[in-house]
Amino acid sequence: MELKIFLNGQFVKKEEAKVSVFDHGLLYGDGVFEGIRSYNRCIFRLDKHLDRLYDGARAIGLVVPMTKEVFQQKVVETLQVNALDDAYVRVVVTRGEGDLGLDPRKCKSPTVFIIADKIKLYPQELYVNGMPITVAKTRRNHPRALNPGVKSLNYLNNILARIEAIDAGVEEAMMLSVDGYVMECTGDNVFVVKDGELITPPAEMGALKGVTLEAVIELAEKMGIKTSYQAMIPEDVLSSDECFLTGTAAEVIPVVEIDGKKIGSGKPGNITLSLIEAYRELTVKDGVSY
Repeated sequence: MELKIFLNGQFVKKEEAKVSVFDHGLLYGDGVFEGIRSYNRCIFRLDKHLDRLYDGARAIGLVVPMTKEVFQQKVVETLQVNALDDAYVRVVVTRGEGDLGLDPRKCKSPTVFIIADKIKLYPQELYVNGMPITVAKTRRNHPRALNPGVKSLNYLNNILARIEAIDAGVEEAMMLSVDGYVMECTGDNVFVVKDGELITPPAEMGALKGVTLEAVIELAEKMGIKTSYQAMIPEDVLSSDECFLTGTAAEVIPVVEIDGKKIGSGKPGNITLSLIEAYRELTVKDGVSY
């Protein structure tokens, strides 16, 4: 079936889905986006993703030209039109078409598009055996420079760190704050397990408040696992018992090595494996069915 894209109120063929070269999302990365998953015709935590989209838009003074309820329906319709039971959904709102200047007032109407398609971020063996990562030299944006709660279209910071991962021959790179604290990876949040406790960096330090992160914390607490937000340096991750990443596309994936140094036993730990299973069970029952 030919892929159809929702673009500014209409469904168009993939090759016809075009935006102006004067769109400020393209010229300046001025806009917000969300990545969402559907599993067996259930859109996982769609409300949480749209809440973050609208909060991010509000933070940058961008008015989304439809209500959350209408936006939700358009996400559902995009999946239905493309006959997708399991998919990755990218929703994007840009400042819209303007001129070559920075002035957002020149952008009279935001651009909205929704793409739904298949995705496979990492090979299955990494979920079984764990993945090696590197620590990037590129630092995470300072929270006083850019609110980490805004999932903006300007991802150059993350892309530069991902290039470092590619150059190191691994799939992901851990990003640090300007002060050297662990923030997140280029597309995922970071967790460690230490003495049975689940720990992740605080969002206010510069990490994105992930939807998958919140779901994993909820699952851990139901399983009786203590959870906390704590500042960490790379050495804390290396000395932990287990480490894993969370994200919409990645789900829950174990990390067993950083820059050639093993974490714990060098294999995925029991808590990580339990959370992988619990998260996969949750995805097919916590969301909007279509």
